[in-house]
Amino acid sequence: MTLTELRYIVALRETGHFRKAAEQCNVSQPTLSIAVKKLEEELGVPLFERSRHKVSATPVGERIIAQARTVLQESHNLISLAEAGKDPLGSVLAVGAIYTVGPYLFPRLVTRLQKLAPQMPLYIDESYTANLRGKLASGQLDAIFVALPFTEPDVVTRGVYEEPFV
Repeated sequence: MTLTELRYIVALRETGHFRKAAEQCNVSQPTLSIAVKKLEEELGVPLFERSRHKVSATPVGERIIAQARTVLQESHNLISLAEAGKDPLGSVLAVGAIYTVGPYLFPRLVTRLQKLAPQMPLYIDESYTANLRGKLASGQLDAIFVALPFTEPDVVTRGVYEEPFV
C-alpha cells in the first residue's frame, strides 16, 4: 500500500466518480481504477460499491478511508517536521516566565534574540510556576524562568541571576 493509493481512495470517496477522482489526482482513469482495485485486493475487502453512475464507499471502506485521511495528514506533518529540522532557528522558541521576572527578562531576551536569530519566531508566556511547569512538561514551552529552588525530573536547572530579597 502506498500514500498514492491512499490519496486515490480519498479522492474517489470525495468525488464519487472514477473520472473526477482521476482528474483531481492528475492521473488517467485506468491508472486510478487499477490502483484502487490493487488496494482492495491487498486489503482483502471491497472499499467501494460500484454502479453505472456513482461509486460509494462500503461501510468498511468508510473506516479505511477515514484512517487513510489520518495517515495522509500525518505524512504531511512528517514532511513539515523535516522542513523545520533543516533550519532549527526557523522553528518557534516557546519561553515562559513567572510574572515577577517577565517584565525584566523579556525585553532583554527579545532584543538579544532578534540580533542573534532574527528569523526565529518567539512565543512568550507569563504565568505562575505551577502553570509553567505543566506547559514545560507537556512540551508547550521549551524553557521557563522561575524562582529557585525548582526541582523536576529530567529538567536541567540553571541559575540566571541572583538578587537580594528585601
